[in-house]
This record gives sequence, structure tokens and C-alpha cells, in this order.
Amino acid sequence: MDWPAALLAAVALPAGAVALGLWWRSRTGRVAAASDDSALDDLGLAPAAIGSSATLVQFSTEYCSRCPSTARQLASIAADYAGVRHVELDLTRRPDLADRFRILQTPTTLILDASGAASARIGGVPDAHAVRRHLDTLTGRSRVPS
Repeated sequence: MDWPAALLAAVALPAGAVALGLWWRSRTGRVAAASDDSALDDLGLAPAAIGSSATLVQFSTEYCSRCPSTARQLASIAADYAGVRHVELDLTRRPDLADRFRILQTPTTLILDASGAASARIGGVPDAHAVRRHLDTLTGRSRVPS
């Protein structure tokens, strides 16, 4: 192998990996619009588990290291809102849900509106401020930013 090609490969490969990593990091934790309208029907949740204003549905697995802290974060956020509930579903026991909702990483969170339609989707650990802004919109709550 000639030196210029080796040098180009030595520079291009790490640069490409860094660019891919930065792109992935920028997409993780963001609230994105959900494309599924019939989420509640497919989840099989009991009516008592659904919030009257919104529901935070967290998809987890037994071996997910970030899922317990995400569950605590989402439960804390839900407790700050009247009519908002947090539900955690274990994909280890329900792999059909992973296929149905195209879950590629855990945790993944769906935010359901009062009617049970998915209004947002978050892949990875959610940004708490973004979740609160979305819930403020869904619940009609207004707050002074701190």
C-alpha cells in the first residue's frame, strides 16, 4: 500500500466515525413527532394505567442499563402533572411490541395524548425539559421558565 492512501485511510476512518457518533448523539433523547395514531389499542394497557391528560409509555428490557434511571425520571415528571401517568413495558416479555412499534433501542418512550394516540416518540434517554415542554402543550399547562 502506498503512503498517501494509507494516510488518507488513517484520517478518513476516525473522522467518519466521529461524524457518525455526533449525528447519533444529536438524534438521541429528542422529542420527535410520532407517526402512529392507534398506539393505545396495540399496547393492551388497562384503563386504570392510562392518564386522563397524557401517558408516558416507556419501553425497556431487563438488561437495559439506562432504563431504571429513565423510569425514575419519567415517573417524577408524570407526578408533577395532574392526569399524566407513567407506564413501563418490558420488551423482554413482550417482543411483539418491539416489532409493532419498531423499537430499535431502549429506552424508547411514547407520549400518548388524552385520546391514546401517540403524539411524540423519544429514542434513548429523554431530555426532561423537552418532555415537560411537550406535556405542557398537551395538558395546556403554562409555566414560567426557571
